[in-house]
Amino acid sequence: MKRMFSTAAVLLSAGLALAACGSSGSGGNPLDTTSAQPSGAASSAPAGGGKAIIGSFDFDESVLLGSIYAQALEAKGVQVEEKPRIGSREVVYDQVKAGGLTIVPEYNGNLLAFIDPKTTAGTTADVDTALKEKLPDTLEILTSSPAEDKDSLSVSEASATKDSLKSIEDLAKVSKNMVVGGPPEFKKRWEARFKEVYGLEFKEWKPTGPTTADAIKDGTIQAGNVFTTDPKIIANKLVPLEDPKNIFPAQNVTPLVFKAGTTDTIKTTLDAVSAKLTTQSLVEMMTKISVNKDEPATVAKEWLSANGLG
Repeated sequence: MKRMFSTAAVLLSAGLALAACGSSGSGGNPLDTTSAQPSGAASSAPAGGGKAIIGSFDFDESVLLGSIYAQALEAKGVQVEEKPRIGSREVVYDQVKAGGLTIVPEYNGNLLAFIDPKTTAGTTADVDTALKEKLPDTLEILTSSPAEDKDSLSVSEASATKDSLKSIEDLAKVSKNMVVGGPPEFKKRWEARFKEVYGLEFKEWKPTGPTTADAIKDGTIQAGNVFTTDPKIIANKLVPLEDPKNIFPAQNVTPLVFKAGTTDTIKTTLDAVSAKLTTQSLVEMMTKISVNKDEPATVAKEWLSANGLG
């Protein structure tokens, strides 16, 4: 579940950003970062592909994606300046809208909810269509990648094998015997929807917060709300169940760009990156950052090289 922040925190972030248009990591997904500290590493490449200022939210995954974009563009002759860890979506969105940033790695579902809180779009196609209609004239989204950092209902590999669980729909036959866990607000937000859409009724709902993946592994709960790029999905041998009825909206990694500053080289390069970026590759890269403590720029360079993009 994405964390929402107080008006005071947002105003503080905005004030800092306006003063320094700068930057302020652990992985996560925005609507949730508030700090904005002055910094931002600048880099350059041979002229020929235009110029781009690339911003990112204040968490490691966003910094990683920004570095992937930056290094891919530099390889194509684009002059790049990076402004990592700027802060929350409230701050970053206004900067790209005004042209202070050229590119931001976004998550399409959260971006749409930010622009249109009443949206009911769920699939990638529906979310992207709605964004193209709702975004102001100064902005556009490029091609969404298959990679998503979204909510999932996950189970252990052992449970998935034992009960033949591939999708959330499959849980209907066993959910009454299961304890399900997630953030404190998980039950309030999703209990009715799970019952309405998938017919799920659980034995017990248990708040687990950031320890959800570990709680599934140790058997405290049998199913839980885990973000799909959480490195513990691999470390704990978890299985995120498919969501065929799209109860969780799409959260594809999608470049948001300032139209007037976007060249054909920038568009084709970022489209090529999006075509190669998958949820699995994000999980693997975030594992290197979160577990191995590798630098996001180093991980980005390795991924680009392995995919013929750097």
